[in-house]
Amino acid sequence: MKKKWLKRIGYTLAVLFVLLNVMAAFHAWKFTHFYTDGLKVKPPDEMNFIDKASAVFFGVSYPKSIVTDTLHEPHITVHFTTTDSLHLEAWYLTHPTDSLHQHKGTILVFHGHASCRSGVIRETEEFYRLGYDVLSTDFRAHGNSEGNTCTIGWNEIKDVKAAYDFIELKGEKQVVLYGVSLGGATILRAMNEYALAPEKVILEMPFGTLENAVEGRVKMMGLPPQPISGLLTFWGGTENGFWAFGFKPVEYAHSIKCPVLMQWGINDPRVSEAETDSIYVHLSSVNKKLVKYGNSGHQSLCKNEYDKWEREVAAFLAE
Repeated sequence: MKKKWLKRIGYTLAVLFVLLNVMAAFHAWKFTHFYTDGLKVKPPDEMNFIDKASAVFFGVSYPKSIVTDTLHEPHITVHFTTTDSLHLEAWYLTHPTDSLHQHKGTILVFHGHASCRSGVIRETEEFYRLGYDVLSTDFRAHGNSEGNTCTIGWNEIKDVKAAYDFIELKGEKQVVLYGVSLGGATILRAMNEYALAPEKVILEMPFGTLENAVEGRVKMMGLPPQPISGLLTFWGGTENGFWAFGFKPVEYAHSIKCPVLMQWGINDPRVSEAETDSIYVHLSSVNKKLVKYGNSGHQSLCKNEYDKWEREVAAFLAE
């Protein structure tokens, strides 16, 4: 009798384990893929029982982000290609080449997950008003760039490299890299992998490891972080051909030697203070500064606490 119950318990646990992995695999796939077929996501209060059950078991499909051009500064749309043959689209803002303007350099702007260059328009305009040329790029699978698969920074380093090469071919020698969340983490890995040498770097809310990033998202959903975040991390990497547990921006920080400004919101539910502090400590830069925003979360620090953001960024760029 005892052996029979042990067998039943064993079978039940095995079934639950398989079911949990199947669910994690579906959710990981949906999180790393965006769709362009006019897909509309229902808010939770509009979902019926079947919709909610489908979301729980199979994840939610998300549409690819849409570019809306509300830039007030003069700009053109440019295109360039990654080493894996994806065509990217970007806005390029340049100042007149005359004696009235002293060229300061070009800032490359990279947005966060599920966003696009429209999501960082305010930051783009502020950089331009500070006297810099700006290249704001849609990551692959975002905005008007090609692709539907986002690897949360693993392959996106090729996008950073493509943008960097595009500006270097223009003869630019004074490059600054700016990234928000996914953008910041991708910059850290891209600099480590390609030995990029910008003059300065501004990082806002980069995650410490990919598993940390997944854990932050799981917590926001009100779910226990483990074992869910571990399974999602495993399947997200496996489905997209890389070892996700090895993606650690906190370790790539060692290779960063140029001046760095790190910024983070104290109310951030996705990226913890411990992650932020750890990345900052691991930076090899002699000239580095960490600024924390008391009234912000995982959002645009420029929009939410503009005066402080403008003051800190302007001072850092002027050094």
